[in-house]
Amino acid sequence: MKFRQEEDSIGIVNVDANHYWGAQTQRSLENFPQGVELMPKSQVMALVAIKRCAAIVNNRENKLDDKRKDLIVDACDRILKGEFDQEFPLTVWQTGSGTQTNMNVNEVISHIANKDEKVIHPNDHVNMSQSSNDVFPTAMHLSTLKNLHENLLVEIKETILCLKDLEEENSDIIKTGRTHLQDATPVKLSQEISAWRTSIERNLALIEQTSKDLTYLAIGGTAVGTGINAKKEFGDQMAEELSRFLDLDLKSDENKFFQLSSKSSLVNVHGTIKALATDLYKIANDIRFLSCGPRCGIGELIIPANEPGSSIMPGKVNPTQIESITMVAIKVMANDFAIAMANTQGQLQLNAYMPLIIHSMDNSIILLSKSLRCFREKLLKDLKANKEVIDSNLENSLMLVTSLSPHIGYDKASEIAKYAYNNKLTLKQASLKLGYLSEEEFDKYVDAKKMV
Repeated sequence: MKFRQEEDSIGIVNVDANHYWGAQTQRSLENFPQGVELMPKSQVMALVAIKRCAAIVNNRENKLDDKRKDLIVDACDRILKGEFDQEFPLTVWQTGSGTQTNMNVNEVISHIANKDEKVIHPNDHVNMSQSSNDVFPTAMHLSTLKNLHENLLVEIKETILCLKDLEEENSDIIKTGRTHLQDATPVKLSQEISAWRTSIERNLALIEQTSKDLTYLAIGGTAVGTGINAKKEFGDQMAEELSRFLDLDLKSDENKFFQLSSKSSLVNVHGTIKALATDLYKIANDIRFLSCGPRCGIGELIIPANEPGSSIMPGKVNPTQIESITMVAIKVMANDFAIAMANTQGQLQLNAYMPLIIHSMDNSIILLSKSLRCFREKLLKDLKANKEVIDSNLENSLMLVTSLSPHIGYDKASEIAKYAYNNKLTLKQASLKLGYLSEEEFDKYVDAKKMV
């Protein structure tokens, strides 16, 4: 392996000559755990976008000449196209400010730009008017917004449409309702599905609403929020330039001290993602219960057979998509705790747990997006009602007796249900035996269609 020597304020280090990073990236590789989680690519690309826009703004402010601006912009564009993905090897488990990843980006951009002539310095030019302390949290907001718009929100909307189709497909089916996992009064299968759809719709609205806070950026605050070494207008101009480049409506937060020290906006956004995960867990569990069987359980829903369910029991079909998405939901809940706990550790002017926060956020959004697509494509789209079992269960339900309460009173209706259960009779048979209603009266009052 060939090495080149790179120097920083601490001294000289050897760097693999085949790579574009510099001394600070190399030190991070040597000082922190390797072979573990890397900084999310979405965060790295957001940092590159910031560097690109900063070069343009610094040039506009006459702080950076045209030549250096063009070299930085060109290097950033090449990185954003995916030409240098292998140049960002740093782990999440580094300094809590993300300084080493910020410098990794600065060094790679400068080395690409300096291919023909060494005129770009990673700190003096690429990092001009910036600090890791305002750049990294700005990138966290940008990467999260991008991930939401390009991944999770898309999958949520598609899932809502899928559930609407399921509602329409099952609009005429009346089934036994269940509360406390015990038989309850009837409900339409479409009504049951409508609860699933509405919970996801409401989660979508909350995610969209809370994510608006992420449009307020820390950029321009530099080291501690005062904006030292940056012009007063730099934050506003960066928000405008990033808005144009990323097609987002971004703003420079009027209080940079808040943006540097608190990550509550990210906590709030992830809280709504966690809420979605909890509802998806519930929906998946509903399908798990209703499809259990196929002969010795409830068996009212039929799940698609995507793969053999057992290595020993032939013909077994397991609810694998349900098991997958519920595990993902638990992981999202765990990520939510990590993000919330990390936000409590904002000490004085800076939160120094930012890599953990963005790693957890990125993991939740990408994992949930991909899992939701599988859940929809491999389960929901081919979910079928077992009408024969549904009708049989409805006919045998003792809770149809509820419709008799207004006519004969709660106590007599309860007596009919208990008598039918203890003597293995239908409700009609029990009612006639006890003499509380004629057959005509029973048929008039006990009609599942009138109960939904």
